[in-house]
Amino acid sequence: MGGRVGFRGGFGRLLRTCRSGYSKEVAPSIRGAIILAKLSTVPLQRGYWGNKISKPHTIPCKVTGHCSSVLLRLIPAPRGTGIVSTPVPKKLLMMAAINDCYTSARGCTATLGNLAKATFDAIPKTYSCLTPDFWKESVFTKSPYQELTDHLVKTHTRVSVQRTQAPAVATT
Repeated sequence: MGGRVGFRGGFGRLLRTCRSGYSKEVAPSIRGAIILAKLSTVPLQRGYWGNKISKPHTIPCKVTGHCSSVLLRLIPAPRGTGIVSTPVPKKLLMMAAINDCYTSARGCTATLGNLAKATFDAIPKTYSCLTPDFWKESVFTKSPYQELTDHLVKTHTRVSVQRTQAPAVATT
């Protein structure tokens, strides 16, 4: 995997160079990589660590991404902390417009490709937690029994009352 990551408007793209599988020439390979990057767009949600002051600066919750043996955990950080990470995830998170974030990595992090993929795997998982920003006021319509309770109380008589008031039927 080679390439770049770009984030704009809350969505990210991973541009991969695909020389071996798609084309032997450079230009069609680049064209294929651009098409593949446009098709593999991932969302990014930014959030706050403490108070909701100014713009979102960190990720909304703890997320984990993994690739091969590398396990990378992104943890929200207070405003002004910066990105506490090794250079590869730091560059990806800076491109993602995340200003403050802690990271924790396990596994063979010397393989930079797997570390980058693990970072890119963790980023779309920021939408996995349901924050109050997504809660909407839901307006439920009343059931017919709730709407017409007054009418039902006035017109409805109980079954036991109906049985006692029913006229006796004579049999011959």
